[in-house]
Amino acid sequence: MTGTLVCWKCGAPISDQPLARTAECPSCRADLHVCRMCEYYDTRVSSSCREPVADEVGDKGRANFCGYFAAVPDAYRGRDAEAAVRAGLDALFGGDAGKVSDDNDKAVSRSEADIAKEQLEQLFSSGKKGDI
Repeated sequence: MTGTLVCWKCGAPISDQPLARTAECPSCRADLHVCRMCEYYDTRVSSSCREPVADEVGDKGRANFCGYFAAVPDAYRGRDAEAAVRAGLDALFGGDAGKVSDDNDKAVSRSEADIAKEQLEQLFSSGKKGDI
């Protein structure tokens, strides 16, 4: 394992190694012996684990007894990764198509159901908002 081991949930450095099954992050108290901290964790494969003989774990963010667990230093994805994914989706789907501004002028995400309902209201309204 190379690099500094950090918490998968908050990114705080972890000094106690090797990790015990009951190890917790000193900063956010998250369990550390979890699938999301393991080198075999991969959401692109079945059951999110590349280890073919490991038992399936239901909650990937809770401590487990997996004997194949191997802590990985880059488990923390944080806000930077989320922002990069969101920017990629915005570029792919034409920017902030699913966003509107509310009374406080903050961006608010609309659900597909809300968008569909608004389109139906526009389609069947007689030119007056709210007449359905």
